[in-house]
Amino acid sequence: MIYLDYQATTPLAPEALAAMLPWLETQHANPHSPHAPGRAAAAVVEAARDRVAALLPPGGTLAFTSGATEALNWALKGAAPGRIVTQATEHAAVLDTVEALRAQGREVVVLPVDGDGIVDLDAAREAIAPGTALIACMLVNNEIGTIQPVGELARLAHEVGALMLCDAVQGYGRVTIPEGPDLIALSAHKIHGPKGVGALWIRDGVALAPLLHGGGQEKAGRSGTLSPALCAGFGAAAKLMAERRADDDAHVRRLFDHALDRLTGWRLNGSATARYRGNLNLRRDGLDVARLMSDLRDIAFSAGSACASGSGRSSHVLRAIGLSEAQARSSIRLGFGRYTTQEEWMTALDRIDAAAAAQKVAA
Repeated sequence: MIYLDYQATTPLAPEALAAMLPWLETQHANPHSPHAPGRAAAAVVEAARDRVAALLPPGGTLAFTSGATEALNWALKGAAPGRIVTQATEHAAVLDTVEALRAQGREVVVLPVDGDGIVDLDAAREAIAPGTALIACMLVNNEIGTIQPVGELARLAHEVGALMLCDAVQGYGRVTIPEGPDLIALSAHKIHGPKGVGALWIRDGVALAPLLHGGGQEKAGRSGTLSPALCAGFGAAAKLMAERRADDDAHVRRLFDHALDRLTGWRLNGSATARYRGNLNLRRDGLDVARLMSDLRDIAFSAGSACASGSGRSSHVLRAIGLSEAQARSSIRLGFGRYTTQEEWMTALDRIDAAAAAQKVAA
């Protein structure tokens, strides 16, 4: 199997697995217990916290969560009352949450994006007015890889006393997080860590109402017993992201460039320049994506976000950048990274291109 779905989840790094194993096999103490085994577990959690926070701005508190969905819900629901401004290509964890808040009476503004998927800053300047409580924008889009002007949005937010929430799930450790965000959501399994753990970074001085009640084990007010194993895996994965960032970046850039040289008859979705290059979202007019995936069952790639793959709907991201329903449904996403070899990448590209071309011939 050639795995090309890194935006959905990344392969677990061997180093992350090694960090987790002792806490799964022989050490089981609750990190919130005061006895010696509990203190040892707490020390592992704190070491992991430091490793994850090392790639974030100074002057904040990192609270572990069950994942980015919880982190985003906490930030959106825990902020002070007022208008929420977000943009049309956000992950469902943001868009569905703000719609739920709208149903409860909150004012919500969803900004449009241009054909590259970049938020309309003129519309943002108009929407981010006094009375705005929170602006939410992802750093790197999970479907098309577009990098958003998070720093500029944070500046606009702070001019009116609002908070800036950055979903950095796809960009953490890969793309520099600009100065300005007050809240940053992360997920371990998008950086070669385990599933089931994420984090919310909260700038000093920012207070959020708790999403979960029942103990307040995390300093920022999040309740629930932490898993030392999951935290250790997250920390080990974050340490690797810091150590391997330059090599990982050079590797995905090479693979991205090889793909553009290799493939013909395809169009790139999203910005060609303001993007993370480990994401290749392509379309080919008339392509039957379901048939393509059936013909290539030993290559794992996506037709869009894994979170919406069972909905039957075309990608809201592709429609937001102006694609027609037919164009959106004839698009595929190839996600690749650290453990993608050049040999398997070239093999996959050739087979995908050939299978797509065969459809046209058959038609």
